[in-house]
Amino acid sequence: MKNRILFAGVLWIALCAFAQSSFGQEAIFDPIRDVIKTGSAKEIAKHLNQNVEINIEGNVNTYSKAQAEFVFRDFFKKHPPTSFNIVHKGASKGGQQFAIGRYVSDKDSYNVLMLVKEVGSVHLIHEISFVKE
Repeated sequence: MKNRILFAGVLWIALCAFAQSSFGQEAIFDPIRDVIKTGSAKEIAKHLNQNVEINIEGNVNTYSKAQAEFVFRDFFKKHPPTSFNIVHKGASKGGQQFAIGRYVSDKDSYNVLMLVKEVGSVHLIHEISFVKE
């Protein structure tokens, strides 16, 4: 009987920790998801680190936040979003948060990978990739 109670207690703690972790990931990625859905380069820039690595269709560069805004403005102009959904969220062993999403425009679909790190008290995008399906 004591083993069952101990097992139930451990299971409950694990489920609570998982739920809290999942909730934290939701809170991190929901605003970013909503901004990408709108296709607003100005708004996505608010979620970028001072320097960000961007991969768009295999063209990989590191940009300042201001430069990245222009890159996204051009991308969203050429490929306006019809939908964007996050299909998976997780964290590395080091605690770095990531999300995988699917971006759909009129012409093309892209797999999106975002790596987010905590800077001060906010989570900012450090790397983002748009890879055509």
